[in-house]
Amino acid sequence: MYRRLIFPLLSQVDPETAHERTLSLLEYGQSWAGRPLLHRLAGKIPRQPVKVFGLTFPNVLGMAAGFDKDVRVAVGLAALGFGHVEVGTLTPRPQAGNSRPRIFRLALDKALINRMGFPNEGVETAVPRLKSLSQQPHNFVLGVSLGKQKETPLEEADQDYIAVMQAVYPYANYLAVNISSPNTPGLRDLQGGDYLGHLLRALTAENQKLAYQHQLPPRPLLVKIAPDLTWAELDEILTAVQDTGIDGIIAANTTLSRDGLLSAASEEAGGLSGRPLADRSTEIIAHIHRETDGRLPIIGVGGIFTAADICAKLDVGATLVQLYTALIYEGPTLPGRLLREMGKRQAG
Repeated sequence: MYRRLIFPLLSQVDPETAHERTLSLLEYGQSWAGRPLLHRLAGKIPRQPVKVFGLTFPNVLGMAAGFDKDVRVAVGLAALGFGHVEVGTLTPRPQAGNSRPRIFRLALDKALINRMGFPNEGVETAVPRLKSLSQQPHNFVLGVSLGKQKETPLEEADQDYIAVMQAVYPYANYLAVNISSPNTPGLRDLQGGDYLGHLLRALTAENQKLAYQHQLPPRPLLVKIAPDLTWAELDEILTAVQDTGIDGIIAANTTLSRDGLLSAASEEAGGLSGRPLADRSTEIIAHIHRETDGRLPIIGVGGIFTAADICAKLDVGATLVQLYTALIYEGPTLPGRLLREMGKRQAG
């Protein structure tokens, strides 16, 4: 019904407006009055725990960063079946992002192009929501994506990441370092050279400091990488990640590639997500797993629409997976359907 009736109606609305309406519906759905509706949409979710990073994830499937930028609907997303929700990307101060329009549907390709530029209300607005979440019983893992302000020079980027890290540390189960969005000028340069080693050393040192300060175990630190890296560039990142004790990799962010697209909006600037990214992200996961002898946990992201897509990433070395774009095209019953199909595959 969603694909036949609801999505065609939503597609007549500006994508960002449609997204805001979706967030409002999820906010209602995560209230006591609305929760039964979300549970009905989710259906029966089999428990398939995954233990990694010293955490127990209820299942393999997570919501990728970017959907819940300001920590508004994590509970609602979990009610749909997601075992972990990565909120953000958060920056130290409020940021408007790039001018509209900045999201484009590529329906023929089951893809999106976005050039958002980390719009968010700033970490200070998010902290009370994170604190409230931490004080409520919840059955999902909460990740926070860390970012830098658009205007911050790369040589000072570590201070932005640390500022967000300090603010969210008591409330996040893991921290994701977003150095791979194509929509913040120069950000991807942090993936290479002296920038990367300096940033990762600063963050791992701060992690130890904050763990001692809050009397908590160190938070798992993950680095989110771009899919457009050469193998040599990826190997350089893997060396830096392993040398500095980073806990895992998220592979991968949106791509600048436009190969083989059919939709009219395919030439819009920004990062491409969805079905066209599936094979590339799986290749990257396989490479990371092979080059690290399986020692580095990987969250696989990119082009997941079916249980077979999940299995493809798990089979080559991913430990967990995330999606975002598929939810736009398939609707709110998707997480439950995927997890039930995964349960059948495991049982068979």
